[in-house]
This record gives sequence, structure tokens and C-alpha cells, in this order.
Amino acid sequence: MAGMSVRKVETEGVHRSGFACFVGRPNAGKSTLTNALVGQKVAITSNRPQTTRHTVRGIVHRPDAQLVLVDTPGLHKPRTLLGERLNDVVRTTWAEVDVIGFCLPADQKVGPGDRFIAKELAGIKKTPKVAIVTKTDLVDSKTLAEQLIAIDRLGKELGIEWQEIVPVSAVGEKQVGLLADLLVPLLPEGPALYPEGDLTDEPEQVMVAELIREAALEGVRDELPHSIAVVVEEMLPREDRPADRPLLDIHANVYIERPSQKGIIIGPKGKRLKEVGIKSRKHIEALLGTPVFLDLHVKVAKDWQRDPRQLRKLGF
Repeated sequence: MAGMSVRKVETEGVHRSGFACFVGRPNAGKSTLTNALVGQKVAITSNRPQTTRHTVRGIVHRPDAQLVLVDTPGLHKPRTLLGERLNDVVRTTWAEVDVIGFCLPADQKVGPGDRFIAKELAGIKKTPKVAIVTKTDLVDSKTLAEQLIAIDRLGKELGIEWQEIVPVSAVGEKQVGLLADLLVPLLPEGPALYPEGDLTDEPEQVMVAELIREAALEGVRDELPHSIAVVVEEMLPREDRPADRPLLDIHANVYIERPSQKGIIIGPKGKRLKEVGIKSRKHIEALLGTPVFLDLHVKVAKDWQRDPRQLRKLGF
């Protein structure tokens, strides 16, 4: 124990700041973990794989450190131009951060998808790596122990030296604080990079679009996850409102790839789109701290995922 206290004395008064990113298969719990660490909803969470498209940064403020979380899309074998671009974004991000957290869900055995990512990670030599076992609330202690051993073995096999292997449950808020404690010492010394109180550096319009997209994805059948893009056309304070009762007008378009998908998003008698509006408006108001009037339209952008011009227009 003496060794521990020596280390504390040494680092007292030192402030660290830097970037960490969570990687892992789609749906490995990366966004939920980001939100739990930051303590507020910043990354889009959905039970559909492959939903994070923008590098959303969550910022964890502590007296001794500032940890900036970069949430990248899940790395996967690309089938479309969009897929290739997403993978490029991932690799670039990995090379630029100070620490990488590799998320593996406790309730699923280490599979080919995890191995694919681990091999990529093994190629990035300089960045320290922490293995994070997520969703521990879904398994018993025996299954968890087996998973920890499997991850240790995976590292040895591929020549990855895990700085730590940490089990967490973002939903049950178990060990989330401990994870932050373990990530901080791996950051370089330095002053805070963002003002106190900032939770993300994403432009508000992008975050609003993500919240709408998240609501639009929920409950939609499996054929749509990639076919939805949302663009916020404008966000303007409503004129002639009293100062104590402001209202923000938000006009947004939900883009899908084929006319046949329009009905799925709008739903019978517009019911589905109305629900999307109500749900996302609640989150947007919480994010921006102001009442919002949300105007949503569904538009077809034919095969946008394969068309470089449309990808640019939709912000990719």
C-alpha cells in the first residue's frame, strides 16, 4: 500500500487534460458509457447498431483533470462509400487521442467483430489502451470472470498490453467513476481544454439533428438504420416573444433513400412522425434549456449513401 500513497503525493497539484475514445463493435455500449461519464445525454444512444456518425465529444470536468471523450462510429467491414468514410474517421481519431478504451459487452462472447477491431488496435503502437467490459449488469459473476480472462488472452495473443481491464455498468452506474480515475493518469499534463460547464463541442445544430435521428430510429423496423439522415435547416428564436417566454423555431428535414420508406417514417395518419417530434422535442428542450417549436418534414434523397454529392450535402 505504501507504493500507492507515494504516487498520490507525486501527482498532487498536477492537472491533466486530453482525449480518450471508446471503440468497439456497434452496440458495445460506447455512447451509453460516454453519457454516464459526462452525466448528461450528449452522444446518441440507440439499440440500433451503427448510429453514431459524428465525432461527438463528451467532456468530463474534474478538479484534477479534463477528460474529453471522442465517440467514433463503430468500425465495421464497409459495404458502401459512407461505410468507408466512417472507417477512415475511426482510424484518424485513434491515431490522435491520448488513450483508447476498447468496449466489449459482458453478455456476448469475444467474437470475430471484436477480433477485427483488436487487430486494428494492435497496429496503433503508441496509444495506451484500456479494455472496458460493458453491460456487467446483464451477467452473473462467473460469466464476467470468463469474459475478463478471454479479453486478457486476446491482448496477449495480438501483442496488446492492456493498461487496465475494467468491468463497468453504465446503466447501473457501477465503476463508472473508477473508469474515469483509471483513464486520467494516462492523459498528458496540461490545462483544461474547454471552459467549465461545456459538455460537448458539437455545434448545437448537429446535436439537435442527432436527437431527431435517434427518435426517428426508435421502433423503426430493421431495414432503415442507415437510410435516415437528418439536416436542421434553421434554428431561429421566434420574434415578438416576451423575454421571459422565448421560443425557438427549429425546421428540420428527415431524409430517407426511397419513396417506399416514407410511409414507415410517417406512419399511419402521420402518427409515427408526430411521436418522433414529441420525443425529440423533449430531449432538445433539455439540451438547449429553452422551449422549442419543431417542424419536421420527410424527404427522399435517392440512394444518398452511395452518392458523394449527397453525402457532402448531408454533412458526411
